[in-house]
Amino acid sequence: MNKLTGKIVLVESSQHMSMVDIDVQGDVLSSIVLETPASAPYLKLGNSVSLLFKETEVSIAKNLSGLISLRNRFKATVKRIEKSEILTKVFLNYKGNEIISIISTRSAQKLGLINGDDVEWLVKTNEVSLCNP
Repeated sequence: MNKLTGKIVLVESSQHMSMVDIDVQGDVLSSIVLETPASAPYLKLGNSVSLLFKETEVSIAKNLSGLISLRNRFKATVKRIEKSEILTKVFLNYKGNEIISIISTRSAQKLGLINGDDVEWLVKTNEVSLCNP
């Protein structure tokens, strides 16, 4: 499980759900949670939270351009690659934090990933969970 820590900078709520923006070392990551500040007291501006997301939910892009619906899109460097026949585990350096992505080996080959590559990692807002650090 990938884990980052940051501070809540925005909470927008409607009915029983909220879109929460969290500052992580100067980047803003977003999460959609099925809670509101009324039902979850930790959803307050300035509070520290941990962001959790599965390795299988992290996509990797090289030379991505244009618009995309994924809000969470951040630059990183490939640190290490562990390939097997079907799946490849890619270890990324994101501002000193390790982010792990598990993608198909076919995709890793198509991207031509090597150690030191500059890439972007992406994760959908609904795949990011929040909890107290």
